[in-house]
Amino acid sequence: MAVPKPTIQIQPLDSVPQMKALEKLQQEVWGWSELDVTPLMDFIILKELGGTLIGAFDGERLIGFAFGFVGYDKGQTVFHSHLLGVHPLYRECGLGVRLKLAQRSAALARDFERITWTFDPLQSINAHLNFHKLGVVANRYKVNFYGDQGSSMLYRHIGTDRLWVDWVLKSKRVTARIENVEQKPLATINPDGAEYLIQIRSDGLPDRRPADLPGSRACLIEIPTNIGFLQQHNPELAVAWRQATRSAFVDAFAASYAVDDFSRLDKNGNPIGCYLLTPASKNELD
Repeated sequence: MAVPKPTIQIQPLDSVPQMKALEKLQQEVWGWSELDVTPLMDFIILKELGGTLIGAFDGERLIGFAFGFVGYDKGQTVFHSHLLGVHPLYRECGLGVRLKLAQRSAALARDFERITWTFDPLQSINAHLNFHKLGVVANRYKVNFYGDQGSSMLYRHIGTDRLWVDWVLKSKRVTARIENVEQKPLATINPDGAEYLIQIRSDGLPDRRPADLPGSRACLIEIPTNIGFLQQHNPELAVAWRQATRSAFVDAFAASYAVDDFSRLDKNGNPIGCYLLTPASKNELD
């Protein structure tokens, strides 16, 4: 008889040995060099000053974590979620959602109203988690936020552009998403039709389209479902996608749009990702 797999537990990280294990886990998750990982001493002092460290454990093995600290953004004290990682062998198990919800509970217990973090907008899986499952919104784009290169394969050829997202913890949209209220498919969110800022061409290249911004209609940005594959096998195409999406997001945000949702769709038999952007007045950014 097979031995049942231990239930994965989500719990705070408190001991120095547990925090030390995070150094190796960062390398396993992101492929960073030793110089790029957040070291033990930083975890210790930031936790002492109000940060939180939450781990995911398979038995005694640390296989995921969420790390955040207190910061100051847009005139108010916020909680910033700096790192969230899951060991490659445990991805697609829902641990990202569980770790984020544990982080939300910890922030609410200390009376924080929102959590901020950054992520690469070309990472389709993370976009779906952040916008569709958790209900974040975003209207800030950071060009090469961590510099134009690094030791991780995630940075190869395309730099470190990031969306800065806001998770308004008690908003109606967040409550609805985390309570798993059924979401409308992207195609029906804007029944009057939306303008495409970017569509995927049949040859895989981004088709950057001019749009009537600012306006009252929603806008859509399509992205490839696996940017990592392009980075490895077609770097010129990966760079083209970074340049096109960077331009589209920057222009939309300058025109007071914000990212409202993200869906994974099927287009002519191929999986793609698609962002929905709406005028900022129509979402719950503030």
